[in-house]
Amino acid sequence: MTWFEAIVLGVVQGLTEMLPVSSSAHLRLTSALFFEEDAGASFTAVTQLGTETAVLIYFWKDIVRILVAWWKGLFDKELRGETDYRLGWYVIIGTLPIVFFGLIFKDAIRDGARNLWLVAFSLIFFGLLLALAELVGRKTRTWDDFRMKDGLILGFAQAGALIPGVSRSGGTITAGLFIGLDRAVAARYSFLLAIPAVFGAGILSLGDVFEPATEGSVPSGAQMLVATVIAFIVGLGAVHWMLKWVAKHSVFIFVWYRCLLGVAVVIMLETGFLSAT
Repeated sequence: MTWFEAIVLGVVQGLTEMLPVSSSAHLRLTSALFFEEDAGASFTAVTQLGTETAVLIYFWKDIVRILVAWWKGLFDKELRGETDYRLGWYVIIGTLPIVFFGLIFKDAIRDGARNLWLVAFSLIFFGLLLALAELVGRKTRTWDDFRMKDGLILGFAQAGALIPGVSRSGGTITAGLFIGLDRAVAARYSFLLAIPAVFGAGILSLGDVFEPATEGSVPSGAQMLVATVIAFIVGLGAVHWMLKWVAKHSVFIFVWYRCLLGVAVVIMLETGFLSAT
C-alpha cells in the first residue's frame, strides 16, 4: 500500500462510516477505481477503530451515564426502571447478532461478500428500503418508548452491515424508522450499538491486516495507524453533522446517493470499466 492510498482510504472511512451509505462499500469501490488492489475487509475493520473512537468521545457523557446506571441497577432493583439502565442492556443484547454472524461468516465476509455486483445490489436495494422506512415510519417513539425487542431488532439490522453496501447506520436507522422511532433516536442508538461490535472486530482484525487471507493491498504498521487517525478526525466531524441532519431532515438525500452510486457501479461493471472481483 502506498501512503497516498492509506490517506485517501482513511478519509473515505471517516466520511462514510457515520452516514447510511456503507463505508465498506466505499472503501471497496475506492480501491477498485483508483488503486490496483483491494485493501480488504480487515483494513476496513481496523480503520473503524478510528471512527468508533470518535463516536466514543462524542457520546462520552452519555456512555458514562448509561454505564453508571447499568452498574447501579444490577444491585438496586428500584433503579431498573430507568431508561439508562435498560439502554445498557439493550446495547449488550443488540450486539449479539453481529458477533454471532460475524464469527460464522468471517471467511465469506473477507472474500466473496466483497464482490462488486453484491455491493451495487446492496446499495440500491437497501437504499430503497431506507426510503420506504422513511415514508411509512411514524417517527414518534422516543427513548421512553424503547424496549428490549427494539434493541434486538436493530441488532439484527446491524448484522446486515457485514455485507458491503448495506451500511451499519443505514441498516439500524432503517429498522428504527420501520418500528416508529424518531430519526434522531434511531441514529443515536445506531452509533451507541456499534461501539462494542466495531471495537471487537477491529481488535480481532489487527493481525489479519498484515497477513491477509486473500491477495490485496497490505499496509505497513505506520500506514495503518495514520489511516486510523485520519478516520478518527474526519469521523468526529461526520457524526456531528449526521446527528444535526437527521434531527431536521429526511434521509432521502442518502437514498438518492445510494441508488445513483449503485446504478453507476452496475454500468461500470456492465461496460467492463470495473471488474467484480
